[in-house]
Amino acid sequence: MTGPPDSHALYIAVVGGGGALTESERDRAEKVGRAVAEAGAVLVCGGLDGVMEAACRGAHDVGGLTVGILPGRHRAGANPHVDIAIPTGLGEARNALVVRAADAVVAVAGEYGTLSEMALALKAGIPVIGLDTWELGRAGVADQAVVRATDPAQAVAQAVTLARHARQGTAPP
Repeated sequence: MTGPPDSHALYIAVVGGGGALTESERDRAEKVGRAVAEAGAVLVCGGLDGVMEAACRGAHDVGGLTVGILPGRHRAGANPHVDIAIPTGLGEARNALVVRAADAVVAVAGEYGTLSEMALALKAGIPVIGLDTWELGRAGVADQAVVRATDPAQAVAQAVTLARHARQGTAPP
């Protein structure tokens, strides 16, 4: 996707831990980013390193558009694969902006910040697809709000489907 997205483009947030990743996590995040771009969607993330950088790299490799909503006040803090860097100065509070900018969220692995993004998305009614990430439960009973995916392609396909249905106000199949 070169140039600005059309007004109907889906925005898919990819969330996950910053910092060091295992080779498997990096590979999965990169494949998720690539699949987001190949689906014609805009990739939204926190703009830093770890899962965010790997996903942006994957999207960039196939010509996708990436948006990083940064916790700091300077665009220079963005990873090198972010096309549009939005500094906020909000620290972790920017997690709410990441998920509110998205039509669906794909969580890859992750830390406590990822858990907060998942919770904020679910509270806002934004679909969350989990790939090797947090499993939610209440009083020892599994909560099925997060749609589980077994691989990056499935995660993005589910995100796109759920996002389209959410936009149209229809129930997914």
